[in-house]
Amino acid sequence: MKLIIAIIQPSKVEAVKEALSKVQVFRLTIVDVQGFGRQKGHSEVYRGHELTVNLLHKVQLQIAVNEDFVEPTVNAIMEAGRTGPEGRIGDGKIFILPLEDCIRIRTGERGPEAI
Repeated sequence: MKLIIAIIQPSKVEAVKEALSKVQVFRLTIVDVQGFGRQKGHSEVYRGHELTVNLLHKVQLQIAVNEDFVEPTVNAIMEAGRTGPEGRIGDGKIFILPLEDCIRIRTGERGPEAI
C-alpha cells in the first residue's frame, strides 16, 4: 500500500479527478494548501500599493492505493495536472510514501481490503 500526495494547481482539480476516475481511482482527500517553490510568489497591486505574495494557493490530493494502482494513479495526475505538453514551473509535485496500515472504521477491516 502507498500514500500518494500530490500538490497541484487549483485550476487542474477537476481534470485530475476525471483522469483518476478513468483509472478506477475514486477515493481521495482534497486539502487547500499554500506554499512556494521555484515560482517564489508574485506581486499584486492592492489599493495603489505593490505587495509581494510569497505563498501561492495550491491543492493537495491525498490518495491511498494498493500497489497495482500506484503507476496508473501517478500517470493520471501527471497527464491531467501538467500545463501544456511540456508543463510549466508551478505545476506541482507528487510524493509516494509507504503506507503501513489502513483501517476502515465502520467494519474494522485492515490493510489493502480497507482501501
